[in-house]
Amino acid sequence: MARFRLIPREEKFYDDFLNMAEHICSAARLLDRMVASNPSVSPLKDEIRDLEHRCDFLTHEIIQRLHRTFVTPIDREDIHALAKALDDVMDAIDESAQLLVQYKIVEVDDGARQFCRITVGATEQIRLALQHMEKRENVTPCVVEINRLENEADRLYEEVITRLFESAQDPIAILKWKEIFDYLEATVDSIEDVSDVIQGVVLKHA
Repeated sequence: MARFRLIPREEKFYDDFLNMAEHICSAARLLDRMVASNPSVSPLKDEIRDLEHRCDFLTHEIIQRLHRTFVTPIDREDIHALAKALDDVMDAIDESAQLLVQYKIVEVDDGARQFCRITVGATEQIRLALQHMEKRENVTPCVVEINRLENEADRLYEEVITRLFESAQDPIAILKWKEIFDYLEATVDSIEDVSDVIQGVVLKHA
């Protein structure tokens, strides 16, 4: 006999989370394309900003749906935390892209390219982790890989900042690149925050 619930659970939350993850992955790939050339490809920042607006809309929809839904697939506080964490990743990617253009970066530091490659890999793991969470599958491999990438980003941050202050001559250039590197490193940190929320949800419902 088919199973049914007297009070249905709102499962569209998963669709919205996965849509947010797809937008984030797309934005990460666009940022990677931006830093691939000298100067960085500025028109791509508008595409990233459009994806950021879409994530803002989805975040708003998720929060509004929380107020209308009686039974949710996971705890309400976890839905709210996951939506905010995903939105934070998108905001960090967007801010990194805007700074590259705002500061008129002509010569892209190779460290920025390395950060963006890490970000692309980490956002893809978030997308996979959300898919596994929806299907009640094991998310541990994704969580472990995100942690590894975050550690790699930490090491890279130390390297690029040390090199920046040792080799750069222009103090304005130092300030510009320091802020850009701060945002790029914060982007990977925010991805790990998403991973922590996902892992917490899975452990809670194991």
